[in-house]
Amino acid sequence: MESIIYNAQGKKSGTLQLPEKIFGVIWNDSLMHQVVTAMQANARTPVAHTKDRGDVRGGGKKPWRQKGTGRARHGSTRSPIWKGGGVTHGPRNDKDYSKAIPKKMRAKALFMALSRKLKDGEIVFVDTFGFDAPKTAAAAKVLSSLSKIDGFSKLSGKEAKRRNAALIALADPSEATIKSFRNIGSMQVSAVRDMNPVTVLKHKFLIIENPEAAVAIVESRATKARKPAAAKKASK
Repeated sequence: MESIIYNAQGKKSGTLQLPEKIFGVIWNDSLMHQVVTAMQANARTPVAHTKDRGDVRGGGKKPWRQKGTGRARHGSTRSPIWKGGGVTHGPRNDKDYSKAIPKKMRAKALFMALSRKLKDGEIVFVDTFGFDAPKTAAAAKVLSSLSKIDGFSKLSGKEAKRRNAALIALADPSEATIKSFRNIGSMQVSAVRDMNPVTVLKHKFLIIENPEAAVAIVESRATKARKPAAAKKASK
């Protein structure tokens, strides 16, 4: 699999051989759904918290005697059926929503996302942005140049102002590059090592800087995912 590498001016500067095991993976709906829902659950922070009858202040005294009043018996005014009482089965912030994700599943889901983006023509490889100092105007100029590539016109203009226009993945993140793109609200900057299927699929385009190094980093994740199985065979 061969892909074109562009420079910051949007012109061809070389080619890159892409590994089939990363950019040629067949889409699997069920696997992707499992990984994405698990990652979203792991990112969930429970905030809503209700008090049950044990948490509500007061209610230590029995409202009235047990018998002889003609009224229903009650032991506390903090019962859920009383005004000002506790809440029954309400949300609690101590609930754990996290789910375990096997390394192989996580890696394959990322490869499927990258394969889908490449198939749809939504990945552009850039040799280097060449930022020496943070400058938003320079970042906007780069995006304008890349938008002249066939299929990437939405990287600039009105279309680019929409949320999640592009994810910019950096093999070697530099402060100048991160700060240059930071003020462009429709762009998100991430290190290649931190890429995951959720962020890749959330954005329309994926821009990868220094693709040779980036592909090597992604390939290392495939190797790490296979290590436990290899170790198990060695022990036998």
